[in-house]
Amino acid sequence: MARRFTLDFLKTETASGAALGLAAVAALVVANSPWADGYFHWLKSYHVLQIGPLRIEETVSNWIKEGLMAVFFLVVGLEIKYEILKGELSDPRKLATPVVAAIGGMVAPALVYLAVAGVLGGPHAGWPVPLATDIAFALAVFALVGKNLPSSLRVFLLTLAIVDDLGAIALIAALFSSGVQLIPLLGVLVVLATGAIWSGVRRIPAPYWVMGFFAVWCLTIEAGISTSLTAVAFALIVPIKPRLEDHQSPLKEAMHDLHPYVSWLVLPLFAFAKAGVSFAGLSLEQAAAPLVLGIALGLFLGKQIGVFGAAWLAAKLKIGARPTDATWLQVYGVSLLCGVGFTMSLFIGALAFPGAVDSPEQVEVKLGVLGGSLLSALVGALVLSAANFTSRKVLAEIDGDTA
Repeated sequence: MARRFTLDFLKTETASGAALGLAAVAALVVANSPWADGYFHWLKSYHVLQIGPLRIEETVSNWIKEGLMAVFFLVVGLEIKYEILKGELSDPRKLATPVVAAIGGMVAPALVYLAVAGVLGGPHAGWPVPLATDIAFALAVFALVGKNLPSSLRVFLLTLAIVDDLGAIALIAALFSSGVQLIPLLGVLVVLATGAIWSGVRRIPAPYWVMGFFAVWCLTIEAGISTSLTAVAFALIVPIKPRLEDHQSPLKEAMHDLHPYVSWLVLPLFAFAKAGVSFAGLSLEQAAAPLVLGIALGLFLGKQIGVFGAAWLAAKLKIGARPTDATWLQVYGVSLLCGVGFTMSLFIGALAFPGAVDSPEQVEVKLGVLGGSLLSALVGALVLSAANFTSRKVLAEIDGDTA
């Protein structure tokens, strides 16, 4: 029996937002409890994966970041491919506004961060941190207040977030993949090319896809590049065309099967590993450090200015159009939600400032991301609630006049 496929990001990711929130709260509680030493010791402890001559030794924190998060980026890549070929991104008219808005939502936060860091003397290396939008958290907040809002707003937010993630992945590849080893990289390209060719001429059983992804992951680690990049590249070779024998799409099957694990295990575990900030000995000076303020203001101010400004400009220039049946106030509310940069921002922060999870830079990154994301979520929810109430009131008055 064929599986009924629905847009996974609108279903699973939204529903798992609570799990992400609970994992982040749990990390904060544990990091400021008597179990804090054990928590940080666990994150910094080393574990080895050995298969024959293959030996990879990483900390728990890095296993989560480079290992489990590779599965997350594989799912993101599958979603991107599906949207480009079959979904909202296949219509250029629907694609233009969120794409332009996503670009504005990456440029403006970087400028806000650099302005703050330049004035206050903060590290310039942190400018990529406030560029990303957390799809799961943003959609979870939207779901709480968006029951009566136009469905086009949800699609706008999802499309923008996917393009935003694609931009973040490109930045990760360009900025944080140094010291590349050419022979393992060549191996990655050979596996990807072989998978692309074979998938076009014959059916590849699921176990071979798993082995292929594992081979690409191992070679990526050896090559010294970010696993997020090759995970997305691997997703692009997974065929979307249904098989003749059972009419199932390998791409849809992979999304369907992986989404629960990513949403309920990978992302909450990443949140638990990265959101733990110890407030012991935290001074007002550190809480107001240039890195903290730059990230928080980049997410809260930069995102709303960039996303809303670019969307408005695209509509005025006739490049794109405002989401169907949506008001500009509602678009502004969604623009605020784009400042929720939790998962991806913490991930980029871990790459921009490598080191111990409780290092001063990592603590400041977490404070900035948590502060900016929380403020964006709260204000965005209030604006969307007000816009929703105003729209219902106007419709009620129209219905009353009509009657």
